[in-house]
Amino acid sequence: MSIMLHPHLRLLGAASGLGARDRRCDLGPELLRDLGLGRTLRAVGCTPVWQAMLSPQKNPLMVDPYDAIADLCQRLAVEIMVAVEADTPFAVLGGDHSCAIGTWSGAAAALPNRRPLGLIWIDAHMDSHTPETSASDAVHGMPLASLLGYGDARLTKVQFSGPKLFSEHVCLIGVRSYESAEAEFLRQHKVRVYFMDEVRRRGLATVMNEAYELISRGTAGFGISIDLDALDPLDAPGVGSPEPGGIAALDLLHALAPLSAKPGLLGIEIAEFNPARDPDGKTARVITRLIEEFFTGGGR
Repeated sequence: MSIMLHPHLRLLGAASGLGARDRRCDLGPELLRDLGLGRTLRAVGCTPVWQAMLSPQKNPLMVDPYDAIADLCQRLAVEIMVAVEADTPFAVLGGDHSCAIGTWSGAAAALPNRRPLGLIWIDAHMDSHTPETSASDAVHGMPLASLLGYGDARLTKVQFSGPKLFSEHVCLIGVRSYESAEAEFLRQHKVRVYFMDEVRRRGLATVMNEAYELISRGTAGFGISIDLDALDPLDAPGVGSPEPGGIAALDLLHALAPLSAKPGLLGIEIAEFNPARDPDGKTARVITRLIEEFFTGGGR
């Protein structure tokens, strides 16, 4: 019998692919809603509310993707503040991972006296470029650097200016594809990175528990940001930038489950679902199960 850990849940969509080279992940959040994610959660005893489904403003003057992304992230940050201040956990369904700038800026702003935020970042990539180091200029490769206070000012000042995260309160898990500039950035800032070879060697559950202990020290709340390309493409093919040799979906389900009962949980974010690469609906089912089991106790 399942233990209902979080009966009330706010769902938010950030339906944008402007930060990616393949922009079709903008279709993911609305598809998940239309497939009946809310109905599925209600069937297992959760009471979800679709708080918002955000998309880029259709302002013809807003042609610069940085402006459009910053605007979307600002609106998302406000919605996240509403959820956190109501003491209700949230699940953000991204388009591309640039939405993390909005999600975690809002969460950081909502914590009492702006006490530190902890974050576990699960991703095949480091997402720690700045415009100066990015060859592609794709913003979905920059959100972590932006949250640490580095990069384009339009992104670092979402909700409030300056860092939303401090390096000692963030861990990356599952990394296996990155550029040297990103690795050097994270090394200089002493961010703990669990590369995929360490995850395999030590086991995901052990790594996840250790990461939680690190990011929860001295923080007022924590969240989890998942780029679906952290998963092995055999389990989740419908992602923007698939990378072989990733985390098995079942392993992630089991490793995340204990975190759902930890004090201070604010919410979870799942980004980079690309329906165009998911013709059989396999990735959509993984996302639904992740949210269902995480917020309802996973059958414990």
